[in-house]
Amino acid sequence: MTNTPRYNLFIDGAWTAPGSNEWIAVENPATGETVAHVAKGDAGDVEKAVVAAQKAFPAWSRKTALERADYLLALNTLIERDKERLAATITSEMGKPLKEARGEIDFAIGLIRFAAENTRRLEGEIVPGSTPDEKILIDRVPHGVIGGIAAWNFPFALCARKIGPAIAAGNTVVVKPHELTPLAGLEMARLVEEAKIPNGVVNIVTGDGPDVGVPLVAHPLTKLITMTGSTPAGKKIMAAAAEHLKEVRLELGGKAPFIVMEDADIEKAAQAAIESRFTNAGQVCTCNERTYVHEAVYDAFTAKIREKISALKVGSPTDPDTDMGPKVSLAELEKVHAMVEGAVRQGGKLEVGGHRLTGPVYDKGFYYAPTLLTDVRQDMDIAHNEVFGPVLSVIRVADFDQALAFANDCRYGLSAYLFTRDLGRILRMTRELEFGEVYVNRGGGEAPQGYHHGYGESGLGGEDGKHGLEAYVQTKTIYLNA
Repeated sequence: MTNTPRYNLFIDGAWTAPGSNEWIAVENPATGETVAHVAKGDAGDVEKAVVAAQKAFPAWSRKTALERADYLLALNTLIERDKERLAATITSEMGKPLKEARGEIDFAIGLIRFAAENTRRLEGEIVPGSTPDEKILIDRVPHGVIGGIAAWNFPFALCARKIGPAIAAGNTVVVKPHELTPLAGLEMARLVEEAKIPNGVVNIVTGDGPDVGVPLVAHPLTKLITMTGSTPAGKKIMAAAAEHLKEVRLELGGKAPFIVMEDADIEKAAQAAIESRFTNAGQVCTCNERTYVHEAVYDAFTAKIREKISALKVGSPTDPDTDMGPKVSLAELEKVHAMVEGAVRQGGKLEVGGHRLTGPVYDKGFYYAPTLLTDVRQDMDIAHNEVFGPVLSVIRVADFDQALAFANDCRYGLSAYLFTRDLGRILRMTRELEFGEVYVNRGGGEAPQGYHHGYGESGLGGEDGKHGLEAYVQTKTIYLNA
């Protein structure tokens, strides 16, 4: 432990040793090396953090919108200053190629900037009263203490996505980063401290789900829980939050359909299909999970993507030429491989990949070959279960009706893609495709000013934009009489 950095918990503006006096080793998935040790928090540490956040709430909520915005902009200035260091941290703990990690930092900056710019746009309403001398005011006020739980695939951006709007709206927050990738959140805490955001407004407690996540959700002082992660974990959080009838915002799994019609720009669609599947080694909830291709262009499209997949360079995430790095852990790699084997057993054809990579660059890490499966059918398990890895499955469709039907035959409803030049099909999609966000004739990647949300088992509520920011306030109705 003495040879690697050691991070304490960040509670009430101070770096605090864990009550357990236990530590979690954080491994680099590209090399297997331990890059740091972080505190293994427990329920007692959560209690300290929530109490600190509750204590800080009255003064923070009374600050003007402009004052809160200035703190956030100061934080963003520091993030921009340390962009390279922060990107390197993400790469070391998560395995994301450095060029993608830089993009994650840029996205985080955009999220915080949007929150800062919109603190003064959380506006109330005046409604006519029931008597001539009465006015009804509908005010928007912060909830109080927010509990934030982040996933491992975007460790810095997801912390920014929780912290930015929460404190912009006047709340205080306790964030639990994922135990696989806690370093980015702790580095965020260092910058929160340097930005002089008042003590207790932002708290970071690392640890595992049972020891930190469960008590954070169950704590009577946390008024809203915002969580990004798996659907099974989200269901458990919703059940636990029900005891206190607290609000939950859940951004969960996805199974994005990627529809390519016969009139699409095939080169553009193929490139987007590759980028939307293999970015971050396929570990993105909005990834292209099932590619539906019109039978008239199926062969041509499949040939293009086979060629593009074979050209991807898998290697060290610090190499500027690397297109794809490792999976985040051995368990995640094995889960993906089992799904590929299952698809082949059910009749899928393995065209490219389908195995763990070996060799000098790969042996110490968790590298999985970019994989292409063809002859996939709608009734296969892989067409319905989230893969969350570098596996592109192609399904033939006869027409747009069948593409829509197959796309909607899914318990998830987060993201979808459509490539066509037909305006009529695009208009039909707006009515009939049952997903919270749809990318038309472009690859994936949500914008800070948009609204990132899903239907069905992809979650409740949403993130980003004005609608995401409004989730961090509640309404108060005041019947005003002289």
